Amino acid sequence: MKMVVKVTMKGEKSRSKALKIVVGLSGVESASLKGDDKSQIEVTGDGVDAVKLTSLLRKGVGYAELVSVSAADKKDDKKDETKLLPPFYYYQCQPVPPYGYVENYGPSCSIL
Repeated sequence: MKMVVKVTMKGEKSRSKALKIVVGLSGVESASLKGDDKSQIEVTGDGVDAVKLTSLLRKGVGYAELVSVSAADKKDDKKDETKLLPPFYYYQCQPVPPYGYVENYGPSCSIL
């Protein structure tokens, strides 16, 4: 799900506070500033509640308005499918000797 929220932000401090609020919400995958004056926040994620997001921004920063809500792009899903798996290394281990196994070190060994 992709949504855009317009927030009244006065400076860099309020922008960082708004982004912290957005990223702290569960289900958010990414958040970015958008628009000419960086007054819009674009949020991408699964299971994000748009009403809860807007109300948290209103409480923390100031006036917030939900501009748009849409489904995520299909291009992002295809990128996930083309990921390569890490190489699988096969190695052979020496077998562990059975319990109580003692190698013959000779009569002078006092480790036993």
